[in-house]
Amino acid sequence: MSRPINFVMISPHFPTNFETFAVRLREQGINTLGIADVPYESLSDNLRAHLTEYYRVDNMHDYEQVYRAVGYFAHKYGRIDRIESHNEYWLELDAQLRTDFNVFGYKNKDMLVIKTKAKMKEVFRQAGLKVANGRVFGDEADARKLVKELKLPVVIKPNSGVGASDTYKIHTESDLNAFFSQRNPHVEYIMEECIVGDIVTFDGLTDCDGNIVFYAGMQYSESILDTVAADRDMYYWVPRELSPKLVELGKKCVDAFGIKERFFHFEFFRVNGRDEFMPLEINCRPPGGLTIDMWNYANDFDVFAEYANMVQGKPFASQITRPWNVVYMARKADRHYVHSLDEVRQHCAGSLIGIEQVPEVFAKIMGAHGVLARTETLAQLHELAAFTQAKY
Repeated sequence: MSRPINFVMISPHFPTNFETFAVRLREQGINTLGIADVPYESLSDNLRAHLTEYYRVDNMHDYEQVYRAVGYFAHKYGRIDRIESHNEYWLELDAQLRTDFNVFGYKNKDMLVIKTKAKMKEVFRQAGLKVANGRVFGDEADARKLVKELKLPVVIKPNSGVGASDTYKIHTESDLNAFFSQRNPHVEYIMEECIVGDIVTFDGLTDCDGNIVFYAGMQYSESILDTVAADRDMYYWVPRELSPKLVELGKKCVDAFGIKERFFHFEFFRVNGRDEFMPLEINCRPPGGLTIDMWNYANDFDVFAEYANMVQGKPFASQITRPWNVVYMARKADRHYVHSLDEVRQHCAGSLIGIEQVPEVFAKIMGAHGVLARTETLAQLHELAAFTQAKY
């Protein structure tokens, strides 16, 4: 009889909805071996019940401590088969551990391509896809030279970074001066032409051979950058229907990056509202927030269980029919909303999935509360969002 699969889970408690990975893996007989820097007693009852063993370190940023934790598991349980956090923050830690313990998945050598925007651009171009013009710049003189080449407005962001953090839209000379007065001297930045268009995504999961076994997309009420800059409410949704052109380009991107047995999250510009798309960046992990749960509600399936199947080499079994649009509507703590949460519950009625309290670390974008609902039509979806976020 073959031994159980040994799956090391980095920071399995965060975000909270990712605890379900441990639940589904353990239910299928996989050894779930958690490593984090929080007390065991602070883990949820559900997570504790579905971890084979937990190893607490004092500091997750002290690599030697985390290395020793994996070494302990390897000594006790045998060869480690998977090491994964599903979290952008620990992507490089995961890769370092996989390299040192010779575990399947991305290694150190793969990080440059999937972490830096300049290298991503090279891969997109090699796949025959058009990308926003731009490059990494050095000192202020180099940046000003690049501005003249690209023409205002431009966008400046970390070459290795996530989301809208430390990102600047430069419309004027004053904006450029302000950036230089506050730029982080330890961060490498990239400058790109400002593309007019909406952000849409192509997300999903591949098997160990790189075949896409599930895909979905996301659309936003506005760009995350604009939400952060103006401190507005946002909502986003997983639509029932995706543009065939987006699916075609998304599949080409998955092939170009050689994504195997991983979740993926590609961002595209949809140019001028037309069926024309330009890749922006890749993230080799599930999309953020409650999106992975939204997939389940949109498709009436369990992607966590399907992932556990896939880790064992089993086929993806669910039939994807996309019966629902699913929307996440943010409500911030300091807003004067027309309708209370109780009134939102009543109005959404049969469409409501639930109302979630959001961890403070995500509240600037995701709100203090997130209202989840699903609808058959986009018109119904947008009406619910208008009601939920209406303000005096």
